Amino acid sequence: MRNRTYWWLKHVFIGPWLWIYNRPFTRGLDKPPADGPVIFASNHLAVMDSFYFPLVNKRQLTFLAKKEYFTTPGLVGAIQRWFFSSVGQVPIDRADKGSQEAALQTALRVLEKGDALGMYPEGTRSPDGRLYRGKTGMARIALESGVKVYPVAMINTNKVNPIGSWIPRPYRCGVIVGDPIDPAEFKDAGDDYQQARALTDRVMEELAKLSGQEYVKDFYAADVKNSLAAGQGYPEGSAPGEGVVYS
Repeated sequence: MRNRTYWWLKHVFIGPWLWIYNRPFTRGLDKPPADGPVIFASNHLAVMDSFYFPLVNKRQLTFLAKKEYFTTPGLVGAIQRWFFSSVGQVPIDRADKGSQEAALQTALRVLEKGDALGMYPEGTRSPDGRLYRGKTGMARIALESGVKVYPVAMINTNKVNPIGSWIPRPYRCGVIVGDPIDPAEFKDAGDDYQQARALTDRVMEELAKLSGQEYVKDFYAADVKNSLAAGQGYPEGSAPGEGVVYS
């Protein structure tokens, strides 16, 4: 896939400035193949995760992005909508089962063309910088396509782009790519859901190790966000310090 807007944003208008301003470091970029289908599964700390990984990755990425990036009103919403549409991102309605199935088929077509697919298994940004339980959509795509999954840890992007901010801050951020995970290894894990759950959990554990984040493995980020937004605090067992930290 070759998208002209993607190329100009990466190499001319935005990319060079981000390289100088945030000096992103990388590890493991030599692990994924230079061509052919591949799935990148990333933690999600900031909106600008979708800037920094494409910036350092030699391959053009298609991300499955939440539909809110395409529907937010006002000037910020218009900028979001233009950016994500221009670079070929695909909106997902996380509450609509029909839309989720359509997104699955779209993702499979991306891989069938030999392109690189980026996904955020948590389904939404972390509310507090920790890693949360992954949803199984990414694993379903991997199991159906047979394409290997590369865990990708975004480092410090939440400091560059804190929730609610749109002007990047001058922190150094980074991208670490882990070893590939073969979905074929999970074909004996049980029924379709059990296979997807086992693969998802393995990916999330690898992300926790790569990123150094506390892993809140029994709670979804969206549920914690909703509880905090409702003024109910953290659900029991999900507060900071109650997750798993891999050393």
